[in-house]
Amino acid sequence: MSRTLLLAGLLCLVFPAFSQVEKAPGRKAGEGDGPYEQLIIRGVTLINGNGAPPTGPVDIVVEKNRITAVKNVGYPGVPINAERRPKLKEGGKEYNCEGMYLLPGFVDMHGHIGGREQGAYAEYVFKLWLAHGITTIRDPACGNGLDWVLEHRSRSDRNEIVAPRIKAYTVFGMGRDEPVSTPEQAREWVKSNAQKGADGIKFFGAPPQIMAAALDENKKLGLRSACHHAQMDVARWNALQSARAGLTSMEHWYGLPEALFENQTVQDYPLDYNYQNEQHRFEEAGKLWKQAAPPHSAHWDKVMDEMLSLDFTIDPTFNIYEANRDLMRARRVEWHEEYTLPSLWQFYMPSRISHGSYWHSWGTEQEVAWRENYRLWMAFINEYKNRGGRVTAGSDSGYIYQLYGFAYIRELELLREAGFHPLEVIRSATLYGAQALGMEKEIGTVEVGKMADFVIIDQNPLQNLQVLYGTGAIALDDNNDVVRVGGVKYTVKDGIVYDAKQLLADVREMVRQSKTKDDYEIKQPGQE
Repeated sequence: MSRTLLLAGLLCLVFPAFSQVEKAPGRKAGEGDGPYEQLIIRGVTLINGNGAPPTGPVDIVVEKNRITAVKNVGYPGVPINAERRPKLKEGGKEYNCEGMYLLPGFVDMHGHIGGREQGAYAEYVFKLWLAHGITTIRDPACGNGLDWVLEHRSRSDRNEIVAPRIKAYTVFGMGRDEPVSTPEQAREWVKSNAQKGADGIKFFGAPPQIMAAALDENKKLGLRSACHHAQMDVARWNALQSARAGLTSMEHWYGLPEALFENQTVQDYPLDYNYQNEQHRFEEAGKLWKQAAPPHSAHWDKVMDEMLSLDFTIDPTFNIYEANRDLMRARRVEWHEEYTLPSLWQFYMPSRISHGSYWHSWGTEQEVAWRENYRLWMAFINEYKNRGGRVTAGSDSGYIYQLYGFAYIRELELLREAGFHPLEVIRSATLYGAQALGMEKEIGTVEVGKMADFVIIDQNPLQNLQVLYGTGAIALDDNNDVVRVGGVKYTVKDGIVYDAKQLLADVREMVRQSKTKDDYEIKQPGQE
């Protein structure tokens, strides 16, 4: 196995080569409505991905999988004049969505497609994503094997399966029997990866001359790239060096504090530290931002200035580390009971082997350190956004109590916590994701000529992002009764309308059957 694949213990787990999960079944009758020669979504308030404020009511016209008209049809609180509305053609379909909100389809920039270790198979993962409005994902590892991912990419493009659109970023060096050890080998692998049809490369780090050669060749070929700057290589190649060499996006935050070091060149590791001990790895990572240049210092500004000049994308994935600052919250979120597979719950349990299950001894001291880590990390990300930098939304689900779909909405909440206006949050989830993938001419905003990817919900998500969760948000009705509101109503991908709540019902049934089969009950760690 190559050195690259030996980094499988990283947070963005590289699945063992070709350890494939069960393939997605074909789309069955009744799974998705359309596409139609003409589809009209009527009366919505549009929250676009370009930072513009909401506007409505509007009618949106789709022909097959393309938007052909976005028409203002009236004013809030005033009956809509039918004469102003686009006419439905014979054989067309219309959805009356008056009073609802419509957004561009969400882009999850860090979406691993399940994992054999977690028992999370493709249909389960895809339906959770679509049920939360995610219409495009970037698979940053191709852990099921590139051929497997490319097959599902093609099947999704043809809408033969119920799945988001897929972009395949292969782990650097995947498929080689020996590690990439020379710049020449790096260039050859990059060329081969492009010829096989990959959309980009996911790096974990490598010797500087190899990283430089691979990124240079990838840039020449016009492909995109991402990197989790792992501790095993970051001391000699940090995020700023990657950006200079042509990396298009960084994942998480590894490599960024190292670029901000002023009084040291390596992380302040305890002398008994062992990288293979994940308690060590993640406990010490929670102290890393305190070792970097402080906010608004000269070095902080210098690094940020250069990254901004390079049009560099940051995909922070705040949600995947959130258990580090509040483990009990992550364990007890309400959706685990009905939506987390038993095998996935078992994978989450404290373990010295399962990646991301490093709760050997995790308590107050570790959580306090991680809260401070978040404060500094969020300060950098918010300032980067304020100064014109591109920040995207990614989830990295399937680890550390983070569940597909639900974790993505949590990521939007955490961007809000970092200081983003809700409209900026939506822009990160839509347009900026599209730009980072090189797809801004196809998706990311609701515009004539673009693909018909929408999120439709009967609540205003700007007022409360929690209404986007499949479990909705808690409210009181006029009778003082507790009710649930929200949850995505429709997810539209390529002009096909999916009933998001039915997708969630399908997932609940998958989980119920699995629990029944194994006579399994979700229990908290250490409970009999």
